[in-house]
Amino acid sequence: MPDGSDAITVKVLNGIGEVAAAEWDACATDGNPFVRHAFLAALEESGSVAARSGWQPAHLAALDAQGRVQGVTPAYFKGHSYGEYVFDHAWANAYERAGGRYYPKLQVAVPFTPVTGPRLLLRPDAGPGVAAALIQALEELVRRSGLSSAHVTFPLAEEYERLGAAGWLQRLGTQYHWDNRGYGSFDDFLGALNARKRKAVKRERREVADSSVRLHALTGDDLKPEHWDAFHRFYLETADRKWGGGYLNRAFFRHLGATMADSVVLVMCEDNGEWVAGALNLMGGGVLYGRNWGSDGRYRFLHFEACYYRAIDFAIEHGLTRVEAGAQGEHKIQRGYLPQPTYSAHWIPDAGFRRVLAAHLEQERVAVHREMEVLAEYSPYRQTDD
Repeated sequence: MPDGSDAITVKVLNGIGEVAAAEWDACATDGNPFVRHAFLAALEESGSVAARSGWQPAHLAALDAQGRVQGVTPAYFKGHSYGEYVFDHAWANAYERAGGRYYPKLQVAVPFTPVTGPRLLLRPDAGPGVAAALIQALEELVRRSGLSSAHVTFPLAEEYERLGAAGWLQRLGTQYHWDNRGYGSFDDFLGALNARKRKAVKRERREVADSSVRLHALTGDDLKPEHWDAFHRFYLETADRKWGGGYLNRAFFRHLGATMADSVVLVMCEDNGEWVAGALNLMGGGVLYGRNWGSDGRYRFLHFEACYYRAIDFAIEHGLTRVEAGAQGEHKIQRGYLPQPTYSAHWIPDAGFRRVLAAHLEQERVAVHREMEVLAEYSPYRQTDD
């Protein structure tokens, strides 16, 4: 379609390997590590993401008249709703009770990654029609493939608004983020908390410090195969306890360490010479993203220390602006992580089903706004001098 100067053609890719890393990454310019070619390739090349796991790649690439990539979208045909963190199981049940077939659907996302980031990735010099061409291509792919729907999860706020303007249904969610307010040290951060929360954080950190466990924040060349072996074991043991299995295999972590070690911050916990727990973070664009936690034992407050407090330590030391601590968890508020909105957008061709969901989502948005207002009242930060 025209973008004001050139014709745009959108191609469906069967895998991330069908586009050169340099071309993809020329569109992924905001520093978010999860939309980099290397991260998506690690998922696919390891087999963690594949048709047999219910994530069949169907990425989009928008090409100009000369065949140059102007924009891309990470997309997948999904045979289920697992690994998305924007839950639509009830939608699927309702649609199928009414005689429809909800799966497969089209999912625009980073698999297993509830992190806000660009979903309509554009070259900085892309024409004004490229984003619209990608949106229209998603809609056409749904129609042409006989899918029930398309879902864009955890997009940027401006993409959420663009999709809404294009007629997509909009949905709100909540996560918990820590903002660096110019702190020079962790003690500076503690000084911003009210007395009761400050005392509680100190107590939790002191109990870990007084234990036999020692923590190490590893990145770049400090990451060794032994660390990935141990972390993968913790990841699987924790996933088995919580969900009955993990999505990511050992090969994924090997790929991640080989191709993105400088973007990884792996907090490893050692007890008397043995690795006992770990917290995986990725960083980019001035943000530290907490992703996975695993432990082969139960240590009081170690999860909070490794996942939340060490992340804040690292962010302050390296001048990062924000820590995003992943999905769910109101307990994060008392540790300095405040609620922030997250977004998703949904293309539903079935007019009747769309009307039902639109009414539901309007009620849900009101509830989410109210919930965020209530949660804000529990802010641990000082309102007045203690």
